[in-house]
Amino acid sequence: MAAVGTMTQAGISAGGCSRPQPNPQPKDIWATLDEPWCEQSQSIAAGLAVLINEAEPTRFLAHLWTGLRANAALILANPSWRHQEWQQVAQQLCPDIVLGETPPVSFKSSKNNASRNRPQPGQILIATGGTSGQIKFVVHTWSTLTAAAQGFLDHFSQRSIHKPVNSYCVLPLYHVSGLMQAMRVWLSGGQLVTQQFKQLETGQRRVEPDDTWFISLVPTQLQRLIEDATTCQWLSQFRAILLGGAPAWPSLMTQAARLPIALTYGMSETAAQVATLLPQDFQSGVRSQGSPLPHVTLAIHQPESAQPQPLGSVGRIALRTPSLAMGYWLDAGIIDMGAIDDRQDAQPWFYPDDLGYLDQRGHLHVVGRNSQKIITGGENVFPAEVEAALLSTGLVQDVCVVGLPDPVWGQAVAALYVSEAEAQVTPLQLKTALKTSLSAYKHPKHWRLVDHIPRNAQGKVNRSRVVAQLSAATELAQD
Repeated sequence: MAAVGTMTQAGISAGGCSRPQPNPQPKDIWATLDEPWCEQSQSIAAGLAVLINEAEPTRFLAHLWTGLRANAALILANPSWRHQEWQQVAQQLCPDIVLGETPPVSFKSSKNNASRNRPQPGQILIATGGTSGQIKFVVHTWSTLTAAAQGFLDHFSQRSIHKPVNSYCVLPLYHVSGLMQAMRVWLSGGQLVTQQFKQLETGQRRVEPDDTWFISLVPTQLQRLIEDATTCQWLSQFRAILLGGAPAWPSLMTQAARLPIALTYGMSETAAQVATLLPQDFQSGVRSQGSPLPHVTLAIHQPESAQPQPLGSVGRIALRTPSLAMGYWLDAGIIDMGAIDDRQDAQPWFYPDDLGYLDQRGHLHVVGRNSQKIITGGENVFPAEVEAALLSTGLVQDVCVVGLPDPVWGQAVAALYVSEAEAQVTPLQLKTALKTSLSAYKHPKHWRLVDHIPRNAQGKVNRSRVVAQLSAATELAQD
């Protein structure tokens, strides 16, 4: 490991050891930093719209602080975007300057910059592609990101015991899942290590963690890492393995039962986590998304109103939190997130399109996305449940379940899957394996074997492409 306080290709960054202030501003954090990458931070005019397009962590952090120090409007781009994605960005935004790699589009040619609304100083635009593949930006501020980071520190009692958060980051810093790791480090005076996941997967480990270290993974990453006994032992030393981004399947949870897993629920709109299961609860057998973080009010509402559902009853997840983004950025400026203000003196509720319920302990259980719910023959089927059942068979390594239009049933359950074995697993084998674990009406009626499931850079499935592939296969079968 490189010495603390240096920044190498591994991406080691120390935020200093001074006690964090209650509501620190960027200038307060900057005063505590003593890093080689700080020298790469530039001085720019205040209030500019700055697009950051940088994959290398050292330079990304330098560019980020260039913008923060100038109170710029920051636009965090994904360096892996192709021309089509960049065209979407150019239709929405026209930055004053670009830090990092030059994008393959001309922003000024897309529309007259003077005639369009521009992000305001201090706004931080973070891309979120959702499941449709259409790029949109959530608009955060230093205050919303700080609220989320401080809520995390309090949830894990790091502030009350005066311990820093050290983070081993294998997720992209331009995404909320990586950026918030840096925020927690800076606010607590900890250390940040960044590394490509592929390097970690091959056994290259940069630190020996203790109970101040956290690592964030998506389920497929955890599955790959625990296949190696040495890496599994290394993971057991972390304070918590934050697991989110997609539902974890039962067999994976069984394999990881002794690890300090913290199942999480969050999104770009809320600056990452709003509910997190503590590792000691996971190790005792609890499999919920845990309790809401201290900065979050979480409720379960009825389908068409803000009336609360009883404990144990499935309904719409509703959130109130100071970490909620200002809205989504569109060409005309910021639009709201569809929140409903049921009380004049209260912050509006935000409904993230997820269904779930609260148990007697106040723990959240996420059932699935309301918009992805499949209604077949009058019965509700949630893709996440079917996907978990298929993954638990051990016959598939990846799968996505969607609903296709059906003239008889309204919708038909359909599955795109990747075989686990070298020999191709057939739909008949999968149907047989599901008989004892899943009701018959939840079984897929259409199947397609593929070599990979289409996903974006954060591992989220591009469901529109999945539907297209399954629809094409169904049409061919009918011809």
